[in-house]
Amino acid sequence: MPTSTASTLNAAKNSTGETQNRFAQPATASAGLLALGIVYGDLGTSPLYTLQTIVHIMGDQFTPDAALGSLSLIFWALIITISIKYCLFVMRADNQGEGGILALMTMTGAHWAGRGRVLIIMGLFGAALIYGDGIITPAISVLSAVEGLNAATSIFKPYTMQIALVILVGLFAIQNRGTGVVGKAFGPIMFVWFATIAVLGGIGIVHHPHVLAAINPVYGVQLVMNHGFLGFTVLGGVFLALTGGEALYADMGHVGRNPIRVTWYCFVLPALVLNYAGQIGNFLEAPNLQENPFFKLAPNWSIYPLVALATLATIIASQAIITGSFSMTRQAMQLGWFPGVRISQTSAEEYGQIYVPFVNWSMMALTVVLAAGFGSSDRLAGAYGTAVSTTMILTTALLYHVMRDRWQWSLCPAAAVTGILLAIDLAFFSANLLKILEGGWIPLTFGALVFIIMTTWHSGVEAMRRRSAARSLQPAEFFAHLRSDNVARVSGTAVFLTRLGNAIPPVIIDYVKQVGTLPKTVIALTVSFEDVPRVRSKDRVRIEQLSDGFWHATVHFGFVEIPDLPAVLRLAKKGGVPILDDARYYIERNDLISRKHRNPLSRSSLALFSFMSRNSAHAIDRFKIPSRALIEIGRRIEL
Repeated sequence: MPTSTASTLNAAKNSTGETQNRFAQPATASAGLLALGIVYGDLGTSPLYTLQTIVHIMGDQFTPDAALGSLSLIFWALIITISIKYCLFVMRADNQGEGGILALMTMTGAHWAGRGRVLIIMGLFGAALIYGDGIITPAISVLSAVEGLNAATSIFKPYTMQIALVILVGLFAIQNRGTGVVGKAFGPIMFVWFATIAVLGGIGIVHHPHVLAAINPVYGVQLVMNHGFLGFTVLGGVFLALTGGEALYADMGHVGRNPIRVTWYCFVLPALVLNYAGQIGNFLEAPNLQENPFFKLAPNWSIYPLVALATLATIIASQAIITGSFSMTRQAMQLGWFPGVRISQTSAEEYGQIYVPFVNWSMMALTVVLAAGFGSSDRLAGAYGTAVSTTMILTTALLYHVMRDRWQWSLCPAAAVTGILLAIDLAFFSANLLKILEGGWIPLTFGALVFIIMTTWHSGVEAMRRRSAARSLQPAEFFAHLRSDNVARVSGTAVFLTRLGNAIPPVIIDYVKQVGTLPKTVIALTVSFEDVPRVRSKDRVRIEQLSDGFWHATVHFGFVEIPDLPAVLRLAKKGGVPILDDARYYIERNDLISRKHRNPLSRSSLALFSFMSRNSAHAIDRFKIPSRALIEIGRRIEL
């Protein structure tokens, strides 16, 4: 009789749609400090360049009324987009504690082969754009802080770029220490940073209390209406105050939903609002269109300490997007949308603390090139925002489907909430499109390239699966051949990795043809990554005995788990499989060639997939298979 264990892979939902799970961490002080160090760096350092960018956009038209209008737009953008959209709605859509646009995509239940392909494209392109944003965030953040030295002296001006590049290289070099170590080191620094900008902002407000009138949204509306196209362009600068908002969701698996929310409402939001208001209050007291309004808040004696603190804060600002990129890579890889890459678990206690060397060093190289190529934070501001604003639109669109399908909201409330959020997202997106020629095309192009890689990899893997299925045999037919050909069964245990779950795969068929024997114990092993973050240990393995000494085992993993096949197979003993310590693992290594008469586009796609397949992570690295026990079987496949 076949032996199996059933998998239960759907999380229970409460009436609000939030997942009831043990990964909703409590909002303790230490968790809040970790959130400051990992999540809020980008949002927290936006005051360094947001108002400066708006001033440069408006020039001489940045009057006191325009200044109040800018502050009003920033305030309400933070309230609606971050406080309401992300903290209240988007972060509610967690997949067993895991966040990010890919987790949101899987919650829609859409499939590439079905009617939901558009939703899959939205999720994949949104994820790809996060990488595009990730190569700009470190560059603009660090450059804006280092340029603060020019507020005190011109001595460092010729060396600003060199200093920034050294800092950027150092930032990426420490990532292998793990996000837990980094977060613990950065959290206290960010606490000091937010406290400092809040105090500086409070001083500016004291100089001109009238600035608090900007809480009235009428000021923002008047700025956009009275200045026509220029007012619309200002929205591109206002949006810089929101960059980093997507990191709240992407990094949720690292920190937890509750610490992120509580830290935002109780500490980060008040500090940001005070600082933006203080900058405008200081401007109303002494208008100056040339100097950075952020550093104008500080007295002359404090410029150097403030620049040092700002530099540390902008290093941390890059941390949120880097850790988010690590999480996104793991999710995409486990769900079958990205080639296998090596992932290091940097903490034995926290599943979300990982390090992805390939992503880390690739982002470092591209970030350094961008920083050196643009040369200043002002120029980089033109390239910043297009990718983030596009991702925010896609997140809102996916959220609507989660509201309707997973939370069971009726049409009217779901459409009303989504309509309001989407209107604001589209306004910012349209304003950011004006930056395309200034460099906005760079993150969009990079995101498009990553999207092509994702879809090409998935299509190639599916084509190989279909090819293998065509060459497979049904169990009854295969065992009949074994008997008719008198294939000898020799001592030993062989584990054959296969993507097929209901047939005898070609790797076993070819082995019998080439060797002429078959080990006494054979396990056809299928690794299945589910669309949930983690699978319970009791649901890990499903075992079916096909014949005497011949088993099929399906091992289930969540998309944030790092597989350990030898450890999991030891659990198979409970199902009656006589696993031996000297088991050998067999895996195919395919040489892909193109069929004749293929069109140039298909040949190019196959060439890209073949390149990725040859250079993807080895099974030893992905599944922790002992190198001494692994045997590869080469095979040429025509696709």
